[in-house]
Amino acid sequence: MEVYRPGKDLTTMTMENTTLRISGMTCAACSSRIEKGLNRIDGVANAAVNLTMETARVEYDGSVTDPAAMVDRIEALGYRAEPYTETAPPGKSAELKRLRMRFCIAAILSLPLLAAMAGHFPFLSFLTLPEWLMNPWFQLALATPVQFWIGGPFYVGAYKALRNRSANMDVLVAMGTSAAYFYSLYETAASLGNGAHRLELYYETSALLISFLLLGKLLETLAKGRTSQAIGALMGLQAKHATVIRDGLELKLALEDVAAGDLVLVKPGEKIPVDGTVVRGSSYVDESMLTGESVPVSKEAEDRVIGATMNGKGALTIRAVGVGRNSVLAQIVRVVEEAQGSKAPIQRIADVISGIFVPIVIGLAVAVFLLWYFAFSPGVFTDALRTAIAVLVIACPCALGLATPTSIMAGSGRAAELGILFKGGEHLERAHGLDVIVLDKTGTVTEGKPRLTDLELEPGFESEQLVGWIMAAESSSEHPLAEAIVAGLRDRGHAPSDGLQRFAAVPGFGIEAHVDGREIIIGTGRFLSQRGVVLSEARMQRLAELEESAKTVMLAAVDGSIAASLAVADTIKPTSHAAVTALKALGLEVMMVTGDNQATAHAVARQAGIDHVLAEVLPEGKAQEIKKLQAQGKKVAMVGDGINDAPALATADIGIAMGTGTDIAMEAADITLMRGDLNSLADAMDLSRRTMANIKQNLFWALAYNAIGIPIAAAGLLAPWVAGAAMALSSVSVVLSALRLQRYRPR
Repeated sequence: MEVYRPGKDLTTMTMENTTLRISGMTCAACSSRIEKGLNRIDGVANAAVNLTMETARVEYDGSVTDPAAMVDRIEALGYRAEPYTETAPPGKSAELKRLRMRFCIAAILSLPLLAAMAGHFPFLSFLTLPEWLMNPWFQLALATPVQFWIGGPFYVGAYKALRNRSANMDVLVAMGTSAAYFYSLYETAASLGNGAHRLELYYETSALLISFLLLGKLLETLAKGRTSQAIGALMGLQAKHATVIRDGLELKLALEDVAAGDLVLVKPGEKIPVDGTVVRGSSYVDESMLTGESVPVSKEAEDRVIGATMNGKGALTIRAVGVGRNSVLAQIVRVVEEAQGSKAPIQRIADVISGIFVPIVIGLAVAVFLLWYFAFSPGVFTDALRTAIAVLVIACPCALGLATPTSIMAGSGRAAELGILFKGGEHLERAHGLDVIVLDKTGTVTEGKPRLTDLELEPGFESEQLVGWIMAAESSSEHPLAEAIVAGLRDRGHAPSDGLQRFAAVPGFGIEAHVDGREIIIGTGRFLSQRGVVLSEARMQRLAELEESAKTVMLAAVDGSIAASLAVADTIKPTSHAAVTALKALGLEVMMVTGDNQATAHAVARQAGIDHVLAEVLPEGKAQEIKKLQAQGKKVAMVGDGINDAPALATADIGIAMGTGTDIAMEAADITLMRGDLNSLADAMDLSRRTMANIKQNLFWALAYNAIGIPIAAAGLLAPWVAGAAMALSSVSVVLSALRLQRYRPR
C-alpha cells in the first residue's frame, strides 16, 4: 500500500520493486527493526523483511530513493545487506560450514566444564574426577575462548542493537552469559592464595549456553535450507549449456551467454535450454515438468517449446525467444521467491509481540533477580543470578519470529512443486477463508476446443466414401467446428477425397460443395431444410437429444438426402468432475459462469457436478456477478483462462488463472495453476488451509513455550544451560513443524 507524504505529488511516482539479501539477523526483533527502518526512508511505500529467507522486499518510488540508500540504512542499523541477484548462491553452505566449525570448537571446550559441573551434584558424588578438572583457572581457560571468540557475534549483535536503542536476542544472550562468566571470574580471582578448587562457579553455564545456542542455530539453518529446496529444485531443472549456431558453426555456450534470436540446436535426449519457436525438425517433447501431462507433445516448425522440457528422439532447431529472466522457468522461480519472501497478514501478530517482547523480558529478569536476592533467597547472590539468567535465555522470541515465514516458505514451496504458484503469502492466507469458487466454462471446466464426439451414418451409404466426401468439403472451411470435424475423422483413420470441385460457405449456417460429382451440403437442420432436404421425425428427435447433451450437431446431405449427422462438443476435462467433488468436500460452494446459452451451460454443469450456473453472461458481466456475491458477504475466488476473464479475476477476492490460458489472465490472477488441471485447484485450497493451520499451531506453541517456560525459570526450577537448550530446541521444533507441509500429498 502506498504511503502518502505531505507535499508529494503521487501522480509523478515511479514505483519499483527490489529485493535485498540481509545477513546478521538473529531473531524477530532484528527483522522488525530493519523493516521499520526501511519504511521510514522517504520514498519507500512498503518494506517486508523475511527472517527465514533473510531477505527484504521493498516497494519504492524510484524518483525519490534507490536500493543503495536502503543498503546504507540497513548497515547503519548494524546488519549487512546487498542487492539480491538470481546468480547469488541460494544455499547456505558457507554459513553452515562456519556454524559447524564454531559449534565443534565450543563443544570440545565445553564438555570438560560439563563434567566438572556433574561433580557438584550430590547424586554423582561417587564419580572420581581429576583435581585439575575442578581447578577454576583451568575452567577459566576453557570458558574464555567460548565466551569471547565463539560467542563474539552475540556481543557484536548486542552492541549494534543497543547503539540503535533497541534490543534483540543477542542482548539477552550477551547479558545472561556475561553475568555468569564475570561472576565466575570474580570468584576465581578471589580464590587466589587460598587453594580452593570447589568454588560455586558458572563457567559451564555460559559455555554450555553458547554451545546449545550454536547447535540450535545449526539445526535451524539446516531445516530452513530444506524449506527453500523448492527453488533449488526448480533451478536445477534448467540446462546448463546450449548448442548455438552462429555463422554456420555450432558453439557450446553457457546458458547465460545465449541471446534472444539465437538459433539453438537441441539434439535427441537433451533438455531444451531456452524458450523458443521451432525453426526446423520435428520431435516429441516431454513437458510434464510444466503441465503435469505425462504424454510427450509433438513439436514441428512454428510450434512453441519451453526451456527445461526434455526433447525426445528427434533433433530440433529453435529460435530463442525467452532467455534469462524472460524464460517461463525464471518467471516461475521469481513468483515462488516473491511468495516465500512476502509477509502474510497473520505475521503482524508476531511482529507486534516481538517488537516489545525483549525489553519486557529484560525488565522481568531484573525484577526476578531483585525478588530472589531480597525475598526468596535473601543475600544469596548466586541464586538470584542463576534465576535471572534462566529467565533472560528462555524468553527469547526466536520461535515466535520463525512461526509464520517458515510455514509460508514450506507451503508455497510445496505448492510450486505441484504446479501451483501463489504470488504472495497474503494470497496463501486469504485462500483458506473462501466461501465460493466461480469457474469459467471454456478452457477451465472444459478442454477449450471443440472435438468430434458423434458420427452417425444413414443406411445406404458406403461409410469410407461418404466420410471422404465430408472431409473434402469441410477441409476448405476455416470454421473451428469444421476443423474439429476434420481432425476427429482423421484421428479415426479416415482420409479426405481428392475430388473437391466447388466449395461455398454460408456464414452462420453451413457449407455447400461438389465432390466427385456429388452435391454435398453440411450445416444446421434449418439450413438443410432451406435447401429442400427433408428431415424425418426420428432425425429431429435425435438432433434434440444431442443438443441437450451440450453438443453442436451438423447434418450432412448428399444429393438432397440426409446421409449423416456429426456432433461436436467442447468436452469437459477428465478431472473436472473429481475436482468439483473435492472442492465441495472442502465445504466450498462451486458455481460456473459462461456466455453460452442456458441449455449448453446446464448440460456441462451436470457433467461436472456443478449445481449453480450463471449462463449467457457477457465478459464485462462476469465481474458484476462476482461483486453481487461479494455484496452477500461471501469471499469469492474466480477461476478462468482467457482475456475476457481478466476483469473478474481482478475483482474477486482471489483470482486464479489456468496456466494453459492467456498471459493477461495469469497477470491479473493471484494464483496460477500451471498444469491447467482443476485438481490443482482443490490442492491449492487444501494446502492453503493446512498452511494456515500450521502457522496457528506454530504461533500457539511459540507463545505457550514462553508462557510456561518463563514462570518455571522465574521459580528457580531451570538451570540456565537447560533454558538455553530448551530455547534453541523450540526454534528448531517450529521449523520442523513447518517442514511437515513439504510432505503434503495431492488429493
